[in-house]
Amino acid sequence: MSLRGYCMQTLLAICLALPGVILAEENYLDARYHPLHYKPAIDSATDDQCLACHAEILQREVRGISPAGLKAEDSLAWYQTLSTFGGAQDTFHRSHLAGDYAKQVMDLKCTTCHQGNDPREETANSSADGDSTLVQRKMVDPDICLMCHGQFGYEKMGLPGDWYQYAEIFGNNCLTCHVAIRTTRHEVNFLRPDNIEKLGAENADVCFGCHGGRAWYRISYPYPRHAWPGMASDVPDWAKGRPTESQPRFQIPQKAAAK
Repeated sequence: MSLRGYCMQTLLAICLALPGVILAEENYLDARYHPLHYKPAIDSATDDQCLACHAEILQREVRGISPAGLKAEDSLAWYQTLSTFGGAQDTFHRSHLAGDYAKQVMDLKCTTCHQGNDPREETANSSADGDSTLVQRKMVDPDICLMCHGQFGYEKMGLPGDWYQYAEIFGNNCLTCHVAIRTTRHEVNFLRPDNIEKLGAENADVCFGCHGGRAWYRISYPYPRHAWPGMASDVPDWAKGRPTESQPRFQIPQKAAAK
């Protein structure tokens, strides 16, 4: 058996020995093509099912020293620049799924970001019968990241500049304005809206952290324009054409049923 084949068989054996795993018992390829990795089964996949074979994603450690020789303890990562993130640097997945702050404001699941892909074809519409829903050469739709890591859209809010420059004018409190202009966009199944509201009233970095403070992109996310009490009927030009609801898979079941 080749080294690659041996590694695949060993990986499969480990996966099958873990509790809660739902994978084919034949070989690695059968496991890779298991229905759990595709729609519609992936929509109901649990974290336990995913982590049964991908447990290492939460077990990895941050490098003590970078390839360039910089010690982690002597550097400040971009996500540490706001007061809401405490402690040492952490890995990407753990800081989103298992970190102390993540547990306070988020309820992310593996499938929030990972919606499966076709191993045979990761490029949409490359053939007449290609899957048009595939994200172009991506395992994760970048829009999912953009929802929390876009730029601060100060122009749309009528502010003269970025929050870094003008926060003091508003008492460093986002609710100076937004307490009267509330939306329901936090009421999605991957966030903890009540805790966000509570913590946001105490620390503006809770709001700014996801709305520009940890910007990964040069643009802001075009959020759905949810209605709020007292909302004006006139839609500003920058919001025209936007949806009025979050994506169905992000909606909280009881909320969606009440509509």
